[in-house]
Amino acid sequence: MTVQRFTPAGMLQPAPYHHVAVAAGTRHVHVAGQVAHRPDGSPVPSDLAGQVAQALRNTATGLAGAGATFDDVVRLTFYVTQWSPEKIAEFMAGVESVADETGLGSPMPPASLIGVEALFEPDVLVEVEATAVLD
Repeated sequence: MTVQRFTPAGMLQPAPYHHVAVAAGTRHVHVAGQVAHRPDGSPVPSDLAGQVAQALRNTATGLAGAGATFDDVVRLTFYVTQWSPEKIAEFMAGVESVADETGLGSPMPPASLIGVEALFEPDVLVEVEATAVLD
């Protein structure tokens, strides 16, 4: 396996993500921030869960284009506008709604969720970046 993910004893458990990833490989894949834009240009979902789901779909498509999957991901970064802890249930509902479809395991790869004031378009609520390592 190229990527080994785990949470060592002494770190917060349970968490919806692994705390550590160790990767061996020579090809690094960096997927630029993905938002909920759909390939056909249809409207972006207006809710956080819907946007998280579509952004993860887009991330999976970017990974696949490089021959990778979420199994190869060593790091996810989520940027969420106007973040507050009360939004975690809706955020996780978006993750869980596409986990099987995209192959995003549970717990997720090491991840950060960063609250930001705004993203590049007023209706964009979330952006996802991914880093993967392949042999």
